[in-house]
Amino acid sequence: MARRSGNATTDSRRDTSGADRRDSKPPVKREGPQGPSQRQLRVAEEVRHALAAVFAREEFRDPDLHNLHVTVTEVRASPDLKHMTAFVSGLGKDLTPAQFAGLRRVSPYLRTLVSKAVRLRFAPDLHFQPDTALDYAMHINKVMQRPEVQQDLQPKPATKDEDES
Repeated sequence: MARRSGNATTDSRRDTSGADRRDSKPPVKREGPQGPSQRQLRVAEEVRHALAAVFAREEFRDPDLHNLHVTVTEVRASPDLKHMTAFVSGLGKDLTPAQFAGLRRVSPYLRTLVSKAVRLRFAPDLHFQPDTALDYAMHINKVMQRPEVQQDLQPKPATKDEDES
């Protein structure tokens, strides 16, 4: 019985394109921060709606949260969906540190209500942060209204050199 050479067996295992499998490049991974996945966005929006419904009912026994009117502006989910950060602001006024402490105290209760409203494998831990987006937008608006910024935004008059060409 004749023995086959190693080249014959390796030749039959090659791709039809003629390129070796070792020569193919792995998929390119993106560098830098990536945004949230579609699932994270969808679940976070459902949690936002559930929290807004709970805050609309105002069924808290905590004295710091009595007659508290809260707007949940955004919820961000961790990649594993076990932690949710809710950005909240008061209607007409900022929330006090005592009210944020009250929100932290009732977060287990809110977690239970959210887990009943949103079907997930794990009930997410809720964290509350003040929403400063409106304050930042108002600051940017004030900066844009300054005269030195407005002059930069105005179109410059055409010079004579540009008119002749």
